Amino acid sequence: MSTPRVSRSGFRAWMLDGLVDPRGDHVGPHAKVAEKTHAWWRVMCLTGVDYFSTLGYQPAIAALAAGLLSPIATIVLVLLTLFGALPVYRRVASESFRGSGSIHMLEKLLPWWAGKLFVLILLGFAATDFMITITLSAADATAHALENPFVPTWLHGQQIAVTLFLIALLGAVFLRGFKEAIGIAVVLVAVYLVLNLVVIVVSIGRVVDNVVVIPDWWAALTAQHGDPLMMIAIALLVFPKLALGLSGFETGVAVMPQVKGSASDDENNPVVRIRSTKRLLTTAALIMSGFLITSSIVTTLLIPQAAFQSGGPANGRALAYLAHEYLGSGFGTVYDISTICILWFAGASAMAGLLNLVPRYLPRYGMAPQWAAAVRPLVLVFVAIAFVITIVFQANVDAQGGAYATGVLVLITSASVAVTLSARRRQQRWRTVGFALIALIFLYTTIANIFERPDGVRIAALFILGILTISLISRVGRSFQLRATSVTLDETALEYVMSDADEYDAVRLISHEPGDDTDAEYQEKSRDERRYGHIPPGSLVIFLEVHPSDSSDFEEDLVVTGSARHGYRVLEVVSGNVPNTIASVLLEIRDKTGVIPEIYFEWTEGNPISNMFRFLITGMGETAPVTREVLREAEPNARRRPSIHVS
Repeated sequence: MSTPRVSRSGFRAWMLDGLVDPRGDHVGPHAKVAEKTHAWWRVMCLTGVDYFSTLGYQPAIAALAAGLLSPIATIVLVLLTLFGALPVYRRVASESFRGSGSIHMLEKLLPWWAGKLFVLILLGFAATDFMITITLSAADATAHALENPFVPTWLHGQQIAVTLFLIALLGAVFLRGFKEAIGIAVVLVAVYLVLNLVVIVVSIGRVVDNVVVIPDWWAALTAQHGDPLMMIAIALLVFPKLALGLSGFETGVAVMPQVKGSASDDENNPVVRIRSTKRLLTTAALIMSGFLITSSIVTTLLIPQAAFQSGGPANGRALAYLAHEYLGSGFGTVYDISTICILWFAGASAMAGLLNLVPRYLPRYGMAPQWAAAVRPLVLVFVAIAFVITIVFQANVDAQGGAYATGVLVLITSASVAVTLSARRRQQRWRTVGFALIALIFLYTTIANIFERPDGVRIAALFILGILTISLISRVGRSFQLRATSVTLDETALEYVMSDADEYDAVRLISHEPGDDTDAEYQEKSRDERRYGHIPPGSLVIFLEVHPSDSSDFEEDLVVTGSARHGYRVLEVVSGNVPNTIASVLLEIRDKTGVIPEIYFEWTEGNPISNMFRFLITGMGETAPVTREVLREAEPNARRRPSIHVS
């Protein structure tokens, strides 16, 4: 089906650039552009600007949350990373290799509206994760900038203003167009990791030169918490507060389409791409685990606990504190600049994730406004939300940690549940047990984090409520749109319509509800429509049947098959929305044959209002008038609009 050119000019054209049809009325509203692929280690750097950048604030948050127990709690976190999150997401990479992540795995397990509702809730937590990544990273970048000794004094106390500026700058970059992101990420990650390695190696040297700090730490720890078993028990209780160190796994599988595969890869089982993504996830987890443990040890041993408190010089910037303390202001400034850049770019990674996530699901569900297919309007919406979050939390890194951890943990927990159900479905007994145990651990971690810092789930609830509200309004508002992304007539179906068009200069169809496929049924239906619909005597007719499927789906690829049944010609198509599908098929017949088709209906029994609600939920109801309205919306020229007859 052809898509007419929609003329736009000026600011509106610039804002909606990339949106094929801003009204969403015609088939194929979303542009699909082939993406360039890259080596796995380069893509790892793209995910690393989110994952590795947490080193900018994770050690300070760990020290603030766990105190002297920070190294032990961090070891617990690393064990959970390597033996929990990593195996889960390696499995996700094997089963959701098109970039949809664990959310898509759960979507397949829950059909119809239950699945869509569950996905919308998970999207709310994912939005929390990504949005807080933007605001928290910008806030921590601001902290690193303002604590630098060379920063002008007039900027001191302007945390909110500087953070808002960084977020606005991020939005401006995406409004202009964000290219070569991976190349920039490789440079930022390489420089940042090298600088962190230097800081940690020098700090370890300081510990070796002043070994008394280790027994002093241990003495203070035993005095505070008692025997080692009690320390481990307390570490298990407090490690959920360190969950920020688990970020990056969902992003890692979301960028799978960017990973270079092989020419021999099967589209339905890209073995090389999957293997490369697993290598990406494993390498990133090992690098981050090493940095988490070593940074936690040196910051705990070398930085006074009071410095981690709110307003302290190490609050939100523990490694930067050590860089300035032991390597001087020059190196410290270089470290600050590198940290500011990677934290700012972590926001870019999160913004890219949002721009990928929203169009991937909501338009397909019919649960997003038409402009959601364009990048720039979404960027403005996300920037506005980030402004609100920043102002509410006063650009405070610690205050946003709970919301960030909640989003991360819910996504990892849902991924754990998804792979557990997948292993169970494939009757992999021991893997099912192992993944179920991991899911329980993450469930405990999530619940503990929510009880400890309920602000995270409150923010997620606001996102979920907003998504559900917008989705409902959008779904109702788009009810009368064409929903087919493509319409294909098979050889027999095409032969039926072309022969009628060529021989009679007319294509007449009778809408027939599938069910009783007996000869008497077709004969009676044909006789009644010819009599009451006033079909011209001797005219050939074709029956059109829509077999119902999942009505919660919005966008569909329609395949129309032709068959002969009891001497009658029948066109069959499977769809969850009957009127919209009939309208799409009629327009496709018009475009293929050059003849305006006609279709004959009988009135639907029942109350019109109840039938309308039935249509919104099940895709069926007042078929004839809804079909006519869909056609009227899709084709404003009445002379080119397929004819509807009702009797």
